[in-house]
Amino acid sequence: MTVAAQAPIPSTESLSNQVRSAVIWRSGSQILAQLVQWAATFLVIRILNPHDYGLFAMTGVVLVFLNMLNGYGLASGLIQKPEVTTRDIRQLFGMLLLLNGLLAAAQVFILAPAAAAYYRQPIVAHMLQVQALLYATTPFIALPYALLSRTLDFKLQARVNILASIASASAALGGALAGFGVWTLVFAPLVLFGVRAVGMTIAAKSLVWPSFDFRGSGTLARYGGMMAVGQLFWFAQSQADVFIAGRHFSPHELGLYSESLFLTQVFVSKFVPPLNEVAFSAYARIQHDSAAVAAAFDRSVRIVMLAALPFYFGLAATARPLVDAVLGDKWAGTAPIVHLLALAMPFMTLQVLLQPACDARGRPGIGVGNGAFGALVLSSGFLVAVQWGATGLAMAWILTYPIYLGFSLWRSLPVIGTDLRRIARAIFPALCAAIAMALGVTLVAALLPPLPDWPELAILVTVGAVVYVGWLLVFSRRAVRELIAVVRKQPIPA
Repeated sequence: MTVAAQAPIPSTESLSNQVRSAVIWRSGSQILAQLVQWAATFLVIRILNPHDYGLFAMTGVVLVFLNMLNGYGLASGLIQKPEVTTRDIRQLFGMLLLLNGLLAAAQVFILAPAAAAYYRQPIVAHMLQVQALLYATTPFIALPYALLSRTLDFKLQARVNILASIASASAALGGALAGFGVWTLVFAPLVLFGVRAVGMTIAAKSLVWPSFDFRGSGTLARYGGMMAVGQLFWFAQSQADVFIAGRHFSPHELGLYSESLFLTQVFVSKFVPPLNEVAFSAYARIQHDSAAVAAAFDRSVRIVMLAALPFYFGLAATARPLVDAVLGDKWAGTAPIVHLLALAMPFMTLQVLLQPACDARGRPGIGVGNGAFGALVLSSGFLVAVQWGATGLAMAWILTYPIYLGFSLWRSLPVIGTDLRRIARAIFPALCAAIAMALGVTLVAALLPPLPDWPELAILVTVGAVVYVGWLLVFSRRAVRELIAVVRKQPIPA
C-alpha cells in the first residue's frame, strides 16, 4: 500500500474547489442514502409499534456509549496529523481491532445483563449481545474513512454509503414484513455496517497487517483519547433523557418519545455530521490560518442555518398533520412532543458546528469542556422534568439547551477566530425568513377547513416554502446568491 507522507497544501482556489466537491458528494450521497432509508424507515414504523421502538431505544443508550470509545477519535487524529506513514496506519488498525474487541466483550458479558436489569426488560440483554457484532466492522470503516478524508475524497465514500443504505433498507423492510418485530431494528444496522465495512476497505485499498507495537503512537493516542473523552460527554448529554426516561416510562411511552426525537433530529443527526466531516478535513488543511478558519466557519453557519431553520420551524408548525400522515394514528401521541422538540433543535445544530473547527485547530479540549458542562446542565434538567412525562422532557430541551450553547460559544468562538456578532449576522437572514414562514403556515392552518392529513400537509408545506423563499429573495438576496455560488462552484460574492 502506498501512502503519501504528507498531504499537499493546496492553493486557496484548489482547496475551495475540493471542499465544494466534497460537500456535494458527501451531503448529496447522504441525502440520497437517507431518502432510501427514510422510505423504508417510515414504512417500518407503520408496521411496528411504539413498544418495539422503546426497547430499541433502551439498547441504543449502551450502543451510543460504547461507540464513543470505538476509535473514531483515533481516526480523526490521523486526519489532523500533517504527516502520516505506513507505520502510523498499521498502528491505527491495530488499535482499532484491539479496542473494538474489548468493547464487544464488555457489551456481551457486562453491559447487556446490567442494562436488562436496569430497564427490567430481559430481551434487552439478548438484543445487545447480538448487536455486539457491530464492533467487528468498525476497524474496517474507521481506517479507510480516515485515509479518504485526508485527501477530501468523499466520492468513493458516497458510493459505498448509498449501496449500504439500500442493503440496510431492504433488510429492514423485509424483516418488518416477515414479522420479525423488534429484531428488525437489530438486523438492519448489522447489514448497513457490514456492507459499509467491505465497501470502504475496497474503496480505500486499506487492508493492511495490523501492528500491535504502539511505540511512537503517543501523539495519535492522546489526540484520539481527548476526542473520545469529549464524545463521552456528548453521550451523557445526548442520551441522558432516554436513559432517565427508560427507568420511568413504559416501552410504549419511551417509543413515542424516542421517535419524536428521531423526527426532530433528522437534520442535525443525518445531514450535519457529513458536512462536519468535510469541514473538519478542510479546517485541518488551513488550521494555521486563523482568518481563513473564521471565514469558513461563518460561511458554514450561514449556509447550514439557511436549511436548518425552515426545517425546524416548519416541523413545529405542521407537527400534527405530519405525524398523522406519515406515521399513522398509533403514533398520534408524538405530535405535541415533536412540536416542542423542534423549537430546541436550532440551538443543537449550532452547537454541533463548533467542535470540528476547534478540533482542527488542535484544541479538542474545548469540546471536552463544553461537553462536560452540557452533560451537567441537560442531565439536571431531565432529572427534574421526567416527572411530567415526555412533554416535560421536551420542555427541558427548550430551557436548558440555550444555556449550554451560550457557554460553548463563549469558550469556542475565540479559538475559531470569530465572535458572537458575526455569528448573529450569519444566522439573521434565515431566522427572519423562518419566523415569517412559521407565522404564515400557522395562519393558513387556522383558516383551512377540515381536510384529510395528506392534502392539509401538502398545502401547508407549499405555503411554507413560498413564504420562506419569497422572504429571502426580497430581503436577503446576498444569502441566496452565496448558496447558489457554493452549489454551482462559482466565486463567493463579496
